[in-house]
Amino acid sequence: MVGMTGKRTTTAEKADQAERAGAREAVRPVPRGFGLTANGYGSLSRQFPSTPRGARLARRSVVRQLGHWGFGPMTDATCSVALVVAELAANAVCHGRLRGRNFHVRVDYEGPASRFRIEVSDAVLGRTPEDPKLPPDDQESGRGLFLVECLASRWGWEPRNPIGKTVWAEVAAVRPDGEG
Repeated sequence: MVGMTGKRTTTAEKADQAERAGAREAVRPVPRGFGLTANGYGSLSRQFPSTPRGARLARRSVVRQLGHWGFGPMTDATCSVALVVAELAANAVCHGRLRGRNFHVRVDYEGPASRFRIEVSDAVLGRTPEDPKLPPDDQESGRGLFLVECLASRWGWEPRNPIGKTVWAEVAAVRPDGEG
């Protein structure tokens, strides 16, 4: 057989080359650009405009980042984190919007603890989250924090310095490859 170099290679030589290539693959370092740190941590921190489009962009950016961390778009962890981000971002846009101010999303993956910590910050402190309860069946909205409470192991809010508040939630993260 003639290879790309024009040299003839035997089947044994090809098997040897494949074995060496496999050895190189095994020791190849994990890419660091968008991936996790060597000890299994990752973080995304970004601001978005306080608009419905900004809330959609926040959810999409988080799903894309989770893909870089090895969580496919249809895994349970990604779907849970995406829903929590979507609900908290929608609340920031609807209830925490201040003209000329963006909202901030931070998602931390803590591999050793097998969890995500999601934080969404807005510029209004006066409207703090209430205890989630289901609204009447005929009401179209009001279920966001109830969904967050169902998906998160813990959630809460805290004042943000210098202005506003941060609503946070922690979501369990089982790695799709069975590592966490």
